Amino acid sequence: MKEFIITVKETNNKAILKFEANQFLTTQSNYEFKNIDEAKASPLAQQLFYLPFIKTVYISGNFIALERYDIVEWDDVRDEVAQQLVEYLNSGAPVVLEDTPKTTVPVTLYAEVTPNPAVMKFVANKKLVPSCFEFKNIDEAKDSELARALFHLPFVKEVFMDENYISVTKFEMADWNEITMELREMIRNHIAEGKEIVSDQAESTQQKNAETKGAPAAEDETSRQIIQILEEYVKPAVASDGGNILFQSYDEKDRTVNVILQGACSGCPSSTFTLKNGIETMLKNMLGDKVSEVVAING
Repeated sequence: MKEFIITVKETNNKAILKFEANQFLTTQSNYEFKNIDEAKASPLAQQLFYLPFIKTVYISGNFIALERYDIVEWDDVRDEVAQQLVEYLNSGAPVVLEDTPKTTVPVTLYAEVTPNPAVMKFVANKKLVPSCFEFKNIDEAKDSELARALFHLPFVKEVFMDENYISVTKFEMADWNEITMELREMIRNHIAEGKEIVSDQAESTQQKNAETKGAPAAEDETSRQIIQILEEYVKPAVASDGGNILFQSYDEKDRTVNVILQGACSGCPSSTFTLKNGIETMLKNMLGDKVSEVVAING
């Protein structure tokens, strides 16, 4: 560390002497302390006030200016004060306890309606989470700081996250026209301040599904084909609506495919239509008589 050197300079006011340092002492502001109680934010100023002749302490940039009482002359004490300042600064002790400026992460976030009138999708211009995460209540959100914060809002029912967006399900009592702005600003500020979205301990929806409902039965060729079709053709479209779809199982005997709907797709009034006229039709066209029906389970 570079050694501090103090140069004493007189001012137009005979009661005030300026002690210039060869390095910056503070970068954020100018400080003026009239007494030791006001100097709580400056350990150096507090120490200087123990000198009985110090009336006011000024700290700014690379200097400290001191105003004295008339009980002494600066010629009698200037060298003693300069030496005390040099020893204090070279000890590495803080001059002023300044708040560290918060660094913000540049992020844009916009709200997007979904086919589900109870769900609003908030899309960011960057990746937020590595996988899908679904939280039905605040207890499930123990590993997500953002989800916990959202559940403290009385109108938030469920939270779903995937890659670059967050879908929020509201209770019927709330109107999107009244709460969308509040939600958007809350989520954007959380991201911009660099706060945690999900912790490393958080379980993705795929992990939870494997644990609670058993791992997807993808051992047979038809199941693998179904999974590939869902991943390639269905998931991108479902994600654009703020939801997610997971393969659950395939019954070869009944030719039935079971899938799990999450996020905006779960409980969506139009999900049955999408399921029958979209996913089911696609699987029938691509897999022929191997599929007769697709059954959805709300996540």
